[in-house]
Amino acid sequence: MSKRDYYEVLGIARDTSDKEMKKAYRRLAMKFHPDRNPGDKESEDKFKEVNEAFEVLSDPQKRGAYDQYGHAGVDPSMGGAGGFGGGFGGGNFGDIFGDVFGDIFGGSGGGGGRGHSSVQRGADLRYGLELELEEAVRGVEKKIRIPTLVACKSCYGSGAKKGSSPVTCGTCAGHGQVRMQQGFFAVQQTCPECHGSGKIIRDPCGDCHGQGRIQEYKTLSVKVPKGVDTGDKIRLTGEGEAGVNGGPSGDLYVQIEVREHAIFHRDGKHLYCEVPITFIDAALGGELEVPTLDGKVKLKIPAETQTGKMFRLRNKGVEPVRGGPQGDLICKVVVETPVSLTARQKELLRELQTSFEGTGHKHSPQQRSFFDGVKKFFDDMSS
Repeated sequence: MSKRDYYEVLGIARDTSDKEMKKAYRRLAMKFHPDRNPGDKESEDKFKEVNEAFEVLSDPQKRGAYDQYGHAGVDPSMGGAGGFGGGFGGGNFGDIFGDVFGDIFGGSGGGGGRGHSSVQRGADLRYGLELELEEAVRGVEKKIRIPTLVACKSCYGSGAKKGSSPVTCGTCAGHGQVRMQQGFFAVQQTCPECHGSGKIIRDPCGDCHGQGRIQEYKTLSVKVPKGVDTGDKIRLTGEGEAGVNGGPSGDLYVQIEVREHAIFHRDGKHLYCEVPITFIDAALGGELEVPTLDGKVKLKIPAETQTGKMFRLRNKGVEPVRGGPQGDLICKVVVETPVSLTARQKELLRELQTSFEGTGHKHSPQQRSFFDGVKKFFDDMSS
C-alpha cells in the first residue's frame, strides 16, 4: 500500500516554516493520540502516520532527500534514510554497487576498513501522571516511582565480568558488519557472530548476564507547573533507559491526565460550573455564594433571571501554562423546581397562579413566544 505524501499528512505546504510545521504536528498528535482514542485502530494508525511524517520533515537532511526523491529518499527499504542506503539484505545502495556508484547516488559506500559503532542511546520512557484539577491549576511537586533499565554497576555497562573486558570480534574485526564481494557486486550485512556490536563477551557479568543493563526502580521528583492540562508532557532529560555500550540515556516523558472534578468543568483556560437557584431568587433577584478554586465569592442574581443564564467571573479561571491572561469562571444558573411542598405552600402557589389569570402571557414571555410559534406552524400547514 502506497504511503501518503508527508506534507499532505501534516496538512501543510512544502514551503511551510519549521515553526508552523511543529504546530501542525502537535495539533494532529494530540487529536489522534492513543490515550485520547483508546481502542480506536484508525486513530492509532493516523498517529503513527503523523509521527513518521514529522520525523522526516523535521530533519533538514531527510526533508531534503524527501523533497528530491519522495519516499524513496528516506525509506531504508527503498534505499533512503541518509542518501539511498539500504535494501538487498540490509546493505546500503553504495555497498551493493561498490564505491563507484556510491559517490554518484550519495551512498555511504561501505567498506571493510570503516568501523561500526555499537553505542546506542537509551529508549525514551513515558509515565502517566494523574492530577486533581486543583493541582493542575496551581502547580504541584509529585514523587513518582518508575521501572527502568540502568547501567550495571558491577560491570559499568560493559557486560563483561569484573576483571575482564569484551574482546574485538574476530569475524568482523570489530566493524560489526561483514562484507562479501564477488567481482563487481558487494553485499554488506550485520556480523552473525557479534550481532553488530563489534565485540565478543567471553566471560559475561553475573548480574546483568552480559547485557550491560539491569532493571531497577527509581523515585523521581516531578515539578508540575501551574496551568497544565490533560495531554501536556513534562520531559525529564536523561531519566529514560540507560544507553547501550556507554551511549547516553533516553528521556522520561511525564504525560498529564487531569481527573474530572465534582463541581468544575475545564475548557482550556476557562472553568464552568452550574449553580442551582430557587425560582424565588430567579424571579425577585438575590445574592448567592458560589465556589471558585480560590474560595467562595458573592454572585448577584438580577430579578427575572431565566434558567440557563451565564454569569462570568473575571480572572477566576486558569492561568495558561504557556503564558497569557488568566481565564474566567462561567457560572450557569439553573432554576430549580421546589419539591416536597407542604399543603400551605401548594395553596400559596395556586393563589399565585390564580393571580396570573387574565394577564395573558405578560409574566411568561418565553411561553408566549413558544405558543405563537406553534400557532404559526399549524396555520402554515393548513394553508
